[in-house]
Amino acid sequence: MGSHDKTGPPPSAARNNQATRRRPLVVVGSVLGVIGFLAMSGSPARAATAPTLGTAASFAVLAASEVTNTGPSVISGDVGVSPSLAVTGFPPGIVVDGTIYRGGEVAANAQADARTAYNSLAGQPCPPENDLTGKDLGGMTLTPGVYCFSSSAQLTGPLTLDAGSPDAVFIFQIGSTLTTASASSVVFNGEANPCNVFWQVGSSATLDTTTNFKGTVIADTSITATTGAEVEGRLLALTGAVTLDTNDITRPVCATGDTTTTTPETTTTTVPETTTTTVPETTTITVPETTTTTVPETTTVPETTTGPVQTTSTALVAAGKGSGPDVVTAALRTGEDRTMPRTGSALAAMTGTGLLAIVAGNLLLEARRRRSVAIGSSSPRRR
Repeated sequence: MGSHDKTGPPPSAARNNQATRRRPLVVVGSVLGVIGFLAMSGSPARAATAPTLGTAASFAVLAASEVTNTGPSVISGDVGVSPSLAVTGFPPGIVVDGTIYRGGEVAANAQADARTAYNSLAGQPCPPENDLTGKDLGGMTLTPGVYCFSSSAQLTGPLTLDAGSPDAVFIFQIGSTLTTASASSVVFNGEANPCNVFWQVGSSATLDTTTNFKGTVIADTSITATTGAEVEGRLLALTGAVTLDTNDITRPVCATGDTTTTTPETTTTTVPETTTTTVPETTTITVPETTTTTVPETTTVPETTTGPVQTTSTALVAAGKGSGPDVVTAALRTGEDRTMPRTGSALAAMTGTGLLAIVAGNLLLEARRRRSVAIGSSSPRRR
């Protein structure tokens, strides 16, 4: 029996090679299918972006030439006019949660910000499929995006705006006028939000009687709301007047900043850490003022003795006269009847002199006594 060498791959390997060769064809086919689907579907619509209203956001009604009202209109939000000062009809109209601005910086800034928002709305691209020129908005149901009219726009009956998110934006670009028929309305479906509905009107807008309208209307010229029309939004006229007649105009409370139909950008605000520094209590000790009184030095003057001081040495007088002791006696007598000074130093000097004189006198008397004794001893006694 001979052996046979198998030079070819086994059957399982052959099947794997065939499958590998078919895979590139499958991938290429899938890519071509996606490209064809995109070509038939057309380009995706661009997202509409809500403009920043700035200081105009607080206004429910804003005009350039005048704001006039007839009847008991209720306006929730600010009412203003600039550069004119004319606002009439309040009362009977009333303003709730707002202020009436007749000219001034606030109204002027709001006008400038409203113009900026108008230009932002007019500059956003409108997809060709959203061009509604010549069509009535009544009876339509629209999803978020930019819709445009090359000339005028008409609303007769209900217009439904359907949105799956409160951040969805609807923009209507109208070349000339916007007019609604009586009892027409804008109806929200889903989570549509009046803060994100904008009507950019090339000339003037007129809302007929009992129209129930939603969104912010920014008209290049003027806006008229006839009897009984209600608006959940704003009426902002850039160069003309806003005319009201027994209307309810309610400014929606909206978040600030731009809003788009895409996922809104999240802004994180970092609050800086607060450092508290405790200042130790300070105790103030008040030292009373010290007053030093200098007592002047007192000099005691010795008492002065009035009247003369006489010095008489009786012992010297009794001792004898004419001889040596008499000289002392005479010397002592020279001090008689003299007034001695009353000062301490002079008195002490004279006292010392007197003592010396007394001592000298006593010595002379003693010498004289001895002499007498000696003479008596030498003389013969008488019998």
